[in-house]
Amino acid sequence: MRKPNLTGLLTAAGGLALLVWVVRQVGVRQLEADIRQVGWGLVAIIALGGLRFVARAIAWRLCLERPHRLPLAGAFAAVVCGDALGNLTPLGPLVGEPAKAAFVRDRVALAPAVAALAIENVLYTLSAAAMIAAGMIALLFRFTPPPALQNVGKAAIAATVVLFAVALWLLWRQPALISRSLEILGAFRLKSEATRVETRAQPTRVDASAEATPRGRIRELEQQIYGFARRRRAALPAVVAAEAAFHALGVAEVHLTLSLLYGTAPPLLTSFIFETANRLITVVFKFVPLRLGVDEAGTAVFAQVLGLGTQTGVALAIVRKVRVLFWTAAGGILLLREGLSARAPRGVDGGVFRP
Repeated sequence: MRKPNLTGLLTAAGGLALLVWVVRQVGVRQLEADIRQVGWGLVAIIALGGLRFVARAIAWRLCLERPHRLPLAGAFAAVVCGDALGNLTPLGPLVGEPAKAAFVRDRVALAPAVAALAIENVLYTLSAAAMIAAGMIALLFRFTPPPALQNVGKAAIAATVVLFAVALWLLWRQPALISRSLEILGAFRLKSEATRVETRAQPTRVDASAEATPRGRIRELEQQIYGFARRRRAALPAVVAAEAAFHALGVAEVHLTLSLLYGTAPPLLTSFIFETANRLITVVFKFVPLRLGVDEAGTAVFAQVLGLGTQTGVALAIVRKVRVLFWTAAGGILLLREGLSARAPRGVDGGVFRP
């Protein structure tokens, strides 16, 4: 595994310090009592977390172009591994997503696996944004959050509107954003190299063909993303349903946890808002390993607004953190067995896929 960098160490240390402070504010003994109250229900909570991975795995498989096929067990293991790497490193999806494709390299070629992952991630991002916006709308209309949280909610709603507007524009115009950007960067690099060679008074020979192949692959990937809805109309509703199931299972997990903590089921809207808050915290603080501290502090703030108290928020976040740690450990074991690392999974050269 790659050695932790200074940024990762600092964010982890800061998150740990925040976690210690939050726990001390609530009280260690009270939190211990809350966790004991959950008891064997923790098994069901962990199982719901596993089902969420199954939902993402199903969505990924549905995005694969025929005739490529990926067994559900392999896709599930890859998703668990990718999530583990994303939780443990500040780079998050930049490390976790490539690891998924590298994990299944013996079952499906890297190129179609990466393309399917890219499509699935686009649809997941849109679904997560829609859910966050819906939760923030419910929070603003049904409760009276402090001004700072109101601004966060409004910003999240506005960001979602912009995201969907950009997505529609991209589908309409289908611009070569990534490949064109790489072409500009490549031209700049080649120009800099030519200038450096001329300064040394040596013959200049620039071979642009080496740059064409990666850009061509990325442009092909862009076209596959843009054309997915047109090519796979029958699969699109099933992918959307799988992404919706992922979020619904998250709401169910919150609902079950709160029911176990206090013996009575909360209103379903409360569980929904908690889950949207969790998605928002995950998006904003993905760079913090395991979201140490920020999960607990953020959930405590939302719990206070919902009238459940800081203690409830911290207890809920810690129970869910146990679920995260369980599946992160499972992903770590699978990664060790497979021989993958956060530095360079086999099949990935310098962070760039080589099909």
